[in-house]
Amino acid sequence: MKIYTKVGDKGQTKQVSGKMVPKYDPQITALGDLDELQAWLGFTVTLLSPNCQKLLSELQNVQKKLYFLQADICIKHHAAITAADTADLEKKIDHFMNTVPQIHEFILPGGKQTGAALQYGRTLARRAERSAVSLNKKQELSPALMSYLNRLSDYLFAMARYANYLDKAAEVVSKL
Repeated sequence: MKIYTKVGDKGQTKQVSGKMVPKYDPQITALGDLDELQAWLGFTVTLLSPNCQKLLSELQNVQKKLYFLQADICIKHHAAITAADTADLEKKIDHFMNTVPQIHEFILPGGKQTGAALQYGRTLARRAERSAVSLNKKQELSPALMSYLNRLSDYLFAMARYANYLDKAAEVVSKL
């Protein structure tokens, strides 16, 4: 079986519904941004330091949730992401933030490799969320999906701080 179809050669792509749309369609953009985030998290897994190996299952779980989230976007009446998923992220955010030292200023993204990769993942999550917000104007998305995406960037920020804490990397503050 060939993996190329040539359908997209003229700037069009086929949605799951079978409808042809331009590649810049808001749904295609949102799905692409989520795919990029998911791929980056997969790359981040390969960068986990020895001290951060316990984050492996967390990150792979988020990758799986992103597949479900993509299905929620492109399959009508599919609703795999729930309020419980967001509550789970919030619980983990609280755990990470209660473990690391408090901050009172902005911090520069960076630290060790794992933390820096997670900070970049945070920015990709925010882009994916902005794409979903744009798509939500055209295609109503579930409130649970929107909340999950909103919380995901906070989760990755908190995890990045936690990873730097585990790796004993000092955070660089930036005063305004």
